[in-house]
Amino acid sequence: MVPALITLGIIIVLVIYVVGIYNRLVSLKNRYENGFAQIEVQLKRRYDLIPNLVETAKAYLQHERGTLEEVIAARNAAQQGLQNAAKNPGDAQAMGELAKSEGALGSALGRLNVVVEAYPDLKADTNMRQLSEEITSTENKVAFARQGYNDMVMGYNTYRQSFPPVFFANLFGHSQYASLLEFEDSEQIQEAPKVSF
Repeated sequence: MVPALITLGIIIVLVIYVVGIYNRLVSLKNRYENGFAQIEVQLKRRYDLIPNLVETAKAYLQHERGTLEEVIAARNAAQQGLQNAAKNPGDAQAMGELAKSEGALGSALGRLNVVVEAYPDLKADTNMRQLSEEITSTENKVAFARQGYNDMVMGYNTYRQSFPPVFFANLFGHSQYASLLEFEDSEQIQEAPKVSF
């Protein structure tokens, strides 16, 4: 009778321990998915600001239509990349596509900045200054949210790889590691963009 109770007690403890592993995996996955949702909010705000920036610049940049169109095309591609990544946060391919499209958007905005430098009236425009400040603020929020997301992904992946959760992760539907969101030019993204109109 006593050995049966001891065996039952051990089984109960093991079941509780395994349930704890499952719950921790779910919790960590939910955290990094929420972290990506924070990035998504900031990127959507950025995408909403870009058309306003382009519209404000259009009146001054009659001869630079190609640059403006390139910014809008890059914005649309980045927006599509974000939608794809939002369907499955942590997916390596989706994170890679988002990072690539964000890099192209950053380059297009950089070229717009260079063009705008040649137009003093545009640089002095109140709307343009306000939009540039909002974009800079949003870029800082994106960087902060991306760092939080990457920290959460690192926590999930570390726990998933640790012993004994590594034995149960696949069984509980956590077969893939989450991917970090790393922009191609990590040095550039660590600095706030210099948008000076």
